[in-house]
Amino acid sequence: MRTLLVLGSKPEPVLPPAGSWDALACANASGASAARRGLARPAFTVVSTILASRTTPSNAIALAALRGLSTGTLFIYPRRPYRGNRLKQIANAGRVLRATPWFLRRELARVDYHYDRTEVRSSDAYAGMILAMSGNDGNLTTLMRRKPPSSGVVAVALGLSDPAYTRVVVSGFSFQITHAYAENPDIRLRGSAESRHADTDIAVITALSHCTRRLYTTEPIVNERTGVPLLGE
Repeated sequence: MRTLLVLGSKPEPVLPPAGSWDALACANASGASAARRGLARPAFTVVSTILASRTTPSNAIALAALRGLSTGTLFIYPRRPYRGNRLKQIANAGRVLRATPWFLRRELARVDYHYDRTEVRSSDAYAGMILAMSGNDGNLTTLMRRKPPSSGVVAVALGLSDPAYTRVVVSGFSFQITHAYAENPDIRLRGSAESRHADTDIAVITALSHCTRRLYTTEPIVNERTGVPLLGE
């Protein structure tokens, strides 16, 4: 049985016992949390193009946290700022340009972030993969159109889609925008730590768990909000 650990950016993640997993996957800057804890180099990392957009203060902080790190496969997750608002996209053309795969690669190179290979899929391709694994749930389609899943949830779906892994374990997820590698100034600006992806992420993880029966978590909050079984119980 090969186990993939998917690590999010939650402060003080509850990690599974050493030796109980075979490979690591990260999302955005959670690789910084992994490095601080002496975990293995990620087999793959999902990074949203939003990180290079400078749309919020946390974007620059996340990029800085990746300095000097590396991954096996870099999955680029295209995300357009001001999604669904054409006028804002025109008025903020610079930010829209920065949220492209090309610009993300440039910004990662500037912080000395390395990867063995890269794969770019469209947002629709990631959504289609998730829907196919979740029984084409119409509710998920509606939620993902309203707000796409987070990079962490895309990493979970990629792990479950890989037949090399018989089990995927989620750690460091909280459905909040708190980060292990730095304080997130967006929390003060918004007045809330709840992630705007939370509703979609909870629904997607719930569906993936129900349909695959291969998903586990070490985080009580994930178990409480999605029903994903706690590892070892």
